[in-house]
Amino acid sequence: MSPWIGLRRTLLEVSGLDARPFLQNLLTQDLEHLGEKYVVYAALLSPQGKVITDMFVWAWRDGGILLDVPPARATALSARLNMYKLRSNVSVAECHAPIGVVATLEQNTWSDPRQPNGAFGSRNIFENATMPPFDDELYEQWRINLGVPNLERDAAPEEVFAGEALLDELHGVAFDKGCFVGQENVSRMKRRATTRKKFCPVVFDGGPIAFGTPVFAGEADIGSVRTGLAGRAIALLRLDRALDAVSGGKSLTAAGRAIRLDPPPWLILPQREDEV
Repeated sequence: MSPWIGLRRTLLEVSGLDARPFLQNLLTQDLEHLGEKYVVYAALLSPQGKVITDMFVWAWRDGGILLDVPPARATALSARLNMYKLRSNVSVAECHAPIGVVATLEQNTWSDPRQPNGAFGSRNIFENATMPPFDDELYEQWRINLGVPNLERDAAPEEVFAGEALLDELHGVAFDKGCFVGQENVSRMKRRATTRKKFCPVVFDGGPIAFGTPVFAGEADIGSVRTGLAGRAIALLRLDRALDAVSGGKSLTAAGRAIRLDPPPWLILPQREDEV
């Protein structure tokens, strides 16, 4: 995936005198980092701590902010933000400037903030006049090979909690910044280490396994396959039960095929029952 490719994203512009403090009180990430990092990864959660949508947050002109959002979640996000703004001096609207979002596997000035060491390549905003061509298939292959969920495709809105969506591993939550929507539940699950269901890559022989196919540990249903390729997929699993099954010599299967866990080194594995 090199050089730059275009990504199909919606850019929402949040402007007005209260734009930054408004979002600071809602989103999971600390927007004070925007000045030094230019872009951060964040999410808006429900009050229960489930992910409405994830996003990338960019500093924008005149003190405004751009939200780089999956297209299928943009309308719902805009509506939710407008519901929260009350009397704040804030405007939320789709950005109509001639710009777009691009990514590359190479490390660049603007590292993908989900892994600031450059392991996930780089992300930037280009003027549309110079935008590289879109290549959704290549980007999907790249992120599945890295083990990164795409929450627009791998989960329904408000299906997964922040920890299950790997927001901790992907630097999408600032646990020390104070309040944000859903913060109490997120902090409690982090403190008690109770996140046992997570996205995790699995590998297998043969062609792709259909989205939603149940995953079994022996005879127990422990989750399901989400998006995938031939030989590899992202699965949403009771990962503690999967690890217990593997350590106990039980097979993991999906669609009658043997599968194997392939957690990336940055994935925080849940505590197993005998470790709690």
